[in-house]
Amino acid sequence: MKKYLLSLSTMFFISSLLVGCNSNGDTSSSQSSEPATDSDTLKIYTTLYPLEDFTKKIGGDLVEVENVIPPGADAHTFEPSTKDMVNIAEADGFIYSGVGLETFAETVQESLKDEDVRFINAGEGLELLEGHDEAEHDEDEAAHEEEHAHDETEAAHEEEHAHDETKAAHEEEHAHDETEAAHEEEHAHDETEAAHEEEEHVHNHGDTDPHVWIDPILSIQLAENIKNALTELHPDGKETFENNFEALKTQLNELDQSFSEVINNASKKEILVSHAAYGYWESRYGIEQISVLGLSPTQEPSQKELQTIIETAKEHDIKYIIFETNVSSNVTDIVQSEIGAEALTLNNLETLTDEDITNKEDYFSIMKKNIKTLEKALN
Repeated sequence: MKKYLLSLSTMFFISSLLVGCNSNGDTSSSQSSEPATDSDTLKIYTTLYPLEDFTKKIGGDLVEVENVIPPGADAHTFEPSTKDMVNIAEADGFIYSGVGLETFAETVQESLKDEDVRFINAGEGLELLEGHDEAEHDEDEAAHEEEHAHDETEAAHEEEHAHDETKAAHEEEHAHDETEAAHEEEHAHDETEAAHEEEEHVHNHGDTDPHVWIDPILSIQLAENIKNALTELHPDGKETFENNFEALKTQLNELDQSFSEVINNASKKEILVSHAAYGYWESRYGIEQISVLGLSPTQEPSQKELQTIIETAKEHDIKYIIFETNVSSNVTDIVQSEIGAEALTLNNLETLTDEDITNKEDYFSIMKKNIKTLEKALN
């Protein structure tokens, strides 16, 4: 369905609002759009690759789909351009995950609230897994270490006092002042670290894991929400959308069976991964991910946590470390070097690479490659 062109003033309005594209949200579909006629083709923009692929498979010839996040980009940090915003405003629908990954989705919706475009929350109704609050964990560790250091300092002071009772009062006072200064400096350092950790936590996903699409069963619900939205936008295409959804659902159930078979027959359950994107495999299939980075690739471990990761990997005799197509980290390279692991690759499916597009890969062909990677890593 072709929409009216945005006026020049509206374009400037959108451009000014893009400056603040850094909020996170989990909002539901809101703007209504006029249903398409039988001869019309819907124009839909999506964010994450699985949403694009599912929409294409469900929509068939009745839907034209384009993803706003370019190949190989990191969905955690992507922000749309002014051109992206104009394109979305002229479309029939904008489909986003609604699980907190696309930090720009809420701002796009607010900026285009007066435009004739439907905002579709594909993750509506999904129950999300609790994530790990790394900032809170680090603060607890820091508090414990500070308390331990304080106890040792107190013990040392008592021993020194007992040994040096005969020292002059002014020397004792001087030593006390130096200790106080050291404690104040240490306290200031701890406050700076805490502020830094709090800032990092703002850029993470909070308490929930957004990577729902790696679970084939949860992906059925994503696909059903997409199917329902397309039907509302194009009622005459209902039969097409229903039939295509049922075919997609069958494929997703078969994929779920493939995951179960491979993991149930594996000799171990632990995998060492670059970032914690595989919690839904843990929940669904019983594997254990040992992750170098947090839920967001920007969430790096402390020195102590890094050592724990290395020790845990050695304890479980991990022979492979799994990198991702759209995530790179020097810290992960350090872990690989420390444990002498062979590198494997998983695709977390947030986006495709240029090579994937050239090879005409889709959600299912990539997931089958992921299963092969798991089969090797777990045996």
